[in-house]
Amino acid sequence: MICPAGNGTVAGDPVKNPAPRLDEATYERNFADINPRLTETAALAEASRCLFCYDAPCIRACPTAIDIPSFIRKIGTGNLRGSARTILEANVLGHSCARVCPVEVLCEGACVLNQEHKRPVAIGALQRVATDHVMDRGIQVLRAGRPNGRRVALIGAGPASLGCAAELARMGYACTLYERREVPGGLNTHGIAAYKMRASDGVREVDLVRSLGVDVRGGVEVGRDVTSAALWDASDAVFIGVGLGVTDSLGLPGEDLPGVVDAITFIDRLKNRPFRDVAVGRNVVVIGAGNTSVDAATQAKRLGAENVLVVYRRGPEDVSAYHYEFELAKTDGVVYVFYAQPARFVGRDGVEALECVRTETVLEGGRRQLKAIAGSEFQIPCDMAITAVGQKRHAGWLEATFPGIALDGGKVRIDAGGRTSVPKLYAGGDCVNGGKEVVNAVADGKAAARAIDADLGHPRG
Repeated sequence: MICPAGNGTVAGDPVKNPAPRLDEATYERNFADINPRLTETAALAEASRCLFCYDAPCIRACPTAIDIPSFIRKIGTGNLRGSARTILEANVLGHSCARVCPVEVLCEGACVLNQEHKRPVAIGALQRVATDHVMDRGIQVLRAGRPNGRRVALIGAGPASLGCAAELARMGYACTLYERREVPGGLNTHGIAAYKMRASDGVREVDLVRSLGVDVRGGVEVGRDVTSAALWDASDAVFIGVGLGVTDSLGLPGEDLPGVVDAITFIDRLKNRPFRDVAVGRNVVVIGAGNTSVDAATQAKRLGAENVLVVYRRGPEDVSAYHYEFELAKTDGVVYVFYAQPARFVGRDGVEALECVRTETVLEGGRRQLKAIAGSEFQIPCDMAITAVGQKRHAGWLEATFPGIALDGGKVRIDAGGRTSVPKLYAGGDCVNGGKEVVNAVADGKAAARAIDADLGHPRG
């Protein structure tokens, strides 16, 4: 998969021994869509496999409750526009969710064909067929509602806020999204592996929400460029959808060495720069074993790293990444080093090795406990280390910006409708759930929109 094509470096390389650059064709091949679009014939054949179940379990398994049998039936009759409408009315980010949803554990995992030991219907692939059809052609299938005179401010322009704003706009609300980054889209634009979804796809979905009359303002940070008081003065309700921050610090010696980078920053570079402008070490160590770790490790390999090792302090049975993600990393040549606890980063003017200590699990009081093995220190040589051990929460900003807001472990406490402890203040997405899927964030945004509508109690136009 990897073919070197010269050794040049670019300004700002975070590693002192970068892997050779690849040619453009190899980059495109390495980062090509991991789930290519179905052909028309294949889509029709796949749609015909659906049993169109009554009380379909796939609908219940979808956090946004897309009517899956209905949209598949429309594909089978050639009504792609109607199929896309069914999807996007339930999930305005259905275009990206068709690419990034963990369908194996959601809709496809619930497909009744599994019970017959048959392959489930490829729901995600069919969803992409319909949404790609309207997105590629600029076909408008959603419409804004009649203006009702109410205004809502939304903080963050990621999946939760986009889902909330789209739902509100369709009910006639005037919505303004404030996004700290210049380019909106949140996780879809900045944090998902490029071989799953390009940043441009995330931007297209932002444009879809804009087409409903939603005002999306990039490069505006609440608390710096606009005060919360100004938001309240101009709005009837406020929604918080700020997601999470950069990767948590490990607090280890040497973590500030050049060549040590957090996974979110690394993935963001890949999403928003030409591949050849993103440096990667010849020998890369990734710390952590979640889905973000897989995204970082596989992309490092596809950028041209010769060796990529994932270091995890527990065993393979404790890996938190989805099984198919774990298998993808291994297929890409990523090697896992289990029962290894990082202790410090070693190097002078750049990281040269990660020192670890071996660990073991022991039973104490009937529970498995992880313990370091004395005298078992060892070093893994590396030119680059990527930390992927969870993301920071915005607790300080939340408390300073919205006095009285209740938090649980840095996460916003809400009720089933997204209501916070502060009147007319709502929240959803990763800042509430600590980090789930895009589809969960959209579902949170929809729930909050309906709660806002119920609480404001305006007469429908």
